[in-house]
Amino acid sequence: AIAWSPHHHGLLASGGGTADRCIRFWNTLTGQPMQCVDTGSQVCNLAWSKHASELVSTHGYSQNQILVWRYPSLAQVAKLTGHTYRVLYLAMSPDGEAIVTGAGDETLRFWNVFSKARSQKESKSVLNLFTSLR
Repeated sequence: AIAWSPHHHGLLASGGGTADRCIRFWNTLTGQPMQCVDTGSQVCNLAWSKHASELVSTHGYSQNQILVWRYPSLAQVAKLTGHTYRVLYLAMSPDGEAIVTGAGDETLRFWNVFSKARSQKESKSVLNLFTSLR
């Protein structure tokens, strides 16, 4: 798993496998490692928010979850659960408000992670936080 930050020039995040379980942050301008956070499970995919300095990570064994991290504090902002198999795929919506995740059980789930409508009573989207397709 690898993702360039759209907010910090030269910042790259990379995710480890089942044995490593870490997200590492790299200064590609100097080639130096910067930070590391142990996620507790296999890192399958990474994507940066388009609007905030936050990173989404998807996970496999043993948690099968989606985590949102604030950078640079690496505070966990959200934990999203619902997949029963490894969360292998991750894509950001064109407006940067939602993500879709795909798991090993061939399910897709849609999440309004960065929705501007979070503070409003009702989102205009047909998809809510836990919409699932199979």
